[in-house]
Amino acid sequence: MEIFGNVRDILINKGDDVWTTSSGCSVYEAIRLMGEKNIGALVVVDDGEVVGMLSERDYSRKVVLQGRTSRDTLVGEIISRPAITVNGTDSIETCMKLMTSRRIRHLPVVEDGALTGLISMGDLVNWVMQSQRHTILQLQGYISGEYPG
Repeated sequence: MEIFGNVRDILINKGDDVWTTSSGCSVYEAIRLMGEKNIGALVVVDDGEVVGMLSERDYSRKVVLQGRTSRDTLVGEIISRPAITVNGTDSIETCMKLMTSRRIRHLPVVEDGALTGLISMGDLVNWVMQSQRHTILQLQGYISGEYPG
């Protein structure tokens, strides 16, 4: 089954809000922000450029399991880099393949060098489910004779 749509379609539906931190921020402050916003990852931006991602996975593996403290560790010491990014015209299918092959859950959206959004694996799953619902409704309409084509 081919999945239609692109990254911009997802951002139109979900919005382009994205939370960021910088490499020089303490991990404690970044994790606190993630808790306040109820999110699992932050895009790391330095001087307007996306340099990496900070996820709960990075925190648990690179701070907690290594006996570091979040107040004394900088975000730049533990982020996943380089950032794997997409642009607005990338397809849903491309994003799903990229997330699966790279074993990541978030993709910053960068256009003309600027961060314009963030999509998650959950966003992609929701898109696919909505697309399937739409297809099913169209097929039901066609079968029942309500389809104009």
